[in-house]
Amino acid sequence: MLRHAIVAVALFFGVVAVHAETPVTAPVATYEQQIQQWRSGRLQRLTAADGWLSLIGLEWLKEGDNRIGSAADNDIVLKAGPAHLGTVTLAKDGALHIALARDSAATIDGKAVTEAALVDDAHVTGDASPTLVSFGAANFYVIDRDGRKALRVKDSDAATRKNFLGIDYFPIDPSWHIVATWVPFDPPHKLEIGSVIGTIDKVDVPGKAVFQHDGHTYELLPYQEEPGGELFFVIADRTSGKETYGAARFLYAALPKDGKVILDFNEAYNPPCAFTPFATCPLAPPENRLDLRITAGEKKYRGDHD
Repeated sequence: MLRHAIVAVALFFGVVAVHAETPVTAPVATYEQQIQQWRSGRLQRLTAADGWLSLIGLEWLKEGDNRIGSAADNDIVLKAGPAHLGTVTLAKDGALHIALARDSAATIDGKAVTEAALVDDAHVTGDASPTLVSFGAANFYVIDRDGRKALRVKDSDAATRKNFLGIDYFPIDPSWHIVATWVPFDPPHKLEIGSVIGTIDKVDVPGKAVFQHDGHTYELLPYQEEPGGELFFVIADRTSGKETYGAARFLYAALPKDGKVILDFNEAYNPPCAFTPFATCPLAPPENRLDLRITAGEKKYRGDHD
């Protein structure tokens, strides 16, 4: 009996040892699964409580005092919040200050203070964020666009978020996962990028991505939103304004490696302006308007934000 028990124990540990030495390999996601995962992350960001769908206002500030609140007698009438939230003062030198109304119940960067300086998105440093003024389910911070300053107002209860209709896509097609040739520019070229609000930014273009499709050669010019960041392409094609959003679609790509850059048009997606009128999106420059139907990525949004 004892001998049988010892053999059983030995066999048990032998089996365990065999299993312990057998490498466990995680399944490799298929290309379609990778794109589906990317889409899932994109949807989560878009529909988040503070995502683009939560925008309810883009309110431009005038120099001097700007009384804000949901009541009609304010200089800036908000779609949410107390009747009289407070006053935002824009100085001649661009400095910003807010004084909250006594009964507003608002906070500034999470603190129950009555007044503070406001730092806009163009003047934050490091990993800091612009000053956030919160009131109930809504909040705002200041954006700077070509020297003009505006309140970007968000509300997690926004109708655009609550009534979101989802995203429509072209079928996933591996043929639109394209290995392009990278041609660096030294020094970088300048490119003018317009926006839906009429501003024009001059950006540095570090190079161009050259690729072939159906026997024709095409080029795309990217820029980097921050030094060392990914390549950012603002593109349009022959589907724009018909099957896809007219102004542009966005596409990011990893930095070039060994003279190549991956353009995966299955990850081409709509700018925020496709979902809300309160964004300040760039427009595809003429250089990135391709005489080609890119039947990949996101289609035009079915909702209506007019």
